[in-house]
Amino acid sequence: MVDLEELSSRSAAAVGRALAAGEASPVALAEHLLKKAEAGRSGNIFIALTHERAMAEARAAEKRLASGQPLSPMDGVPIAWKDLVDLAGQRTTAASNIYRGSEPARIDAPVASNATAAGMVTLGKVNLTEFAYSGLGLNPHFGTPHNPHSNGVPRVPGGSSSGSAVAVAAGYVPCAIGTDTGGSIRIPASFNGIVGYKPSERRISKEGVFPLSRTLDTVGPLARSVEDCVLLDAVLRGAVTTGVRRRSISGLKICVPEAVVLDDLEPAVEANFRDSINQLEAAGARIIRGPSEIFRKTAQLAQDHGTITAADAYAEHRHLVDGSSVRKIDARVVSRIMGGKAMSAADVITLSREREALAKELAQFVDDGLIAMPTTAITAPEVKPLEADEELFHKTNLKVLRNTSLGNFLNMPGLALPNGTDTEGLPTSLLICGTSGTDERLLSFGLEIERTLGNREGFNSAPARNR
Repeated sequence: MVDLEELSSRSAAAVGRALAAGEASPVALAEHLLKKAEAGRSGNIFIALTHERAMAEARAAEKRLASGQPLSPMDGVPIAWKDLVDLAGQRTTAASNIYRGSEPARIDAPVASNATAAGMVTLGKVNLTEFAYSGLGLNPHFGTPHNPHSNGVPRVPGGSSSGSAVAVAAGYVPCAIGTDTGGSIRIPASFNGIVGYKPSERRISKEGVFPLSRTLDTVGPLARSVEDCVLLDAVLRGAVTTGVRRRSISGLKICVPEAVVLDDLEPAVEANFRDSINQLEAAGARIIRGPSEIFRKTAQLAQDHGTITAADAYAEHRHLVDGSSVRKIDARVVSRIMGGKAMSAADVITLSREREALAKELAQFVDDGLIAMPTTAITAPEVKPLEADEELFHKTNLKVLRNTSLGNFLNMPGLALPNGTDTEGLPTSLLICGTSGTDERLLSFGLEIERTLGNREGFNSAPARNR
């Protein structure tokens, strides 16, 4: 039998293979990780642990695997859920004091029931930015999850799927589920050195998931490899098989926009991005560099009209922010929601129309290629200055969201892949994007891009130019 701590550091796909091969017990692994999570409560990662459910699911998985009848390649693999996702018998708090005492959900969200049907073992629910509205991951109510790369100086975990990313990066669970409205899967993946996949809209069900923006919200995995994301994409959709197949990148067109996304990068982010592009070019990819007016126009629209997220968030939460409950909400979150209140109907309609037009323009520009950019312009900043200075918080938050939010506005599926570290050991990340609806194509090339970058497990194994 393999060492459980060593097993828990592997990718979710590798854990699944080990369990299927009888190298470890799903029950023993679940017990080990639950004890580890309980002991790590001070890290502000888990909001709730589902001991009884986890052990019942692990025992059922053990019986199936012993009889050679797994439900899927992920049978017996532990998973954690961002506390926006309904789990039967558990409160969905959205990491807000307002919902600490809410009624428990009666049934699982479809994505959670699909995971159970695939044999996965639910360990619990993890922390996030309140209402999922920040790219930094700070939370004054449930605490801020500790970025495991902080090296003694607390650094932000990234948001809003902060607990999902830290749970994976710190070895509490091999995979976790988050949501992404402006970068909330890809940013914490970047800051924690793991893999994050944001799907195209409507690919994965949002039913039973607490909303921020019903227009832009997506549900997806944070994990340790692209293979994990491929398997979890199928699990979340309730699919028995996947059309994803590894594809050679020889001859693949990769567009590198030289407007907006490369502005004001930290030196290590820029150097590691350049090295990644050079590696892909050496492997046969055709790198197309040049300005992209599409991204420039998208950024200008946000400055001139506000954002769809803010408009949706105000519509969702106006009964709270316009009433006495506003005092219970993080003021930084309230500030962003109130930006939606200030928008006009003309602003919202303009954004909607331009979004559709620019997405079509992007599809023509990219054609059969992909797009590459740094996931975040910076590595994980320190927590203390951001907590002390609200203006700095909002400025940093906007910078962190800059690249990823373009993908949400234009409905681009995206893969965030670790591609090195800075001189302090803080991870950097490469973002590979497709156009709307090309998820399987993105994931197929993503498997080979990950291998080309030398990141086969996708977990602390990226080429580290600046390590």
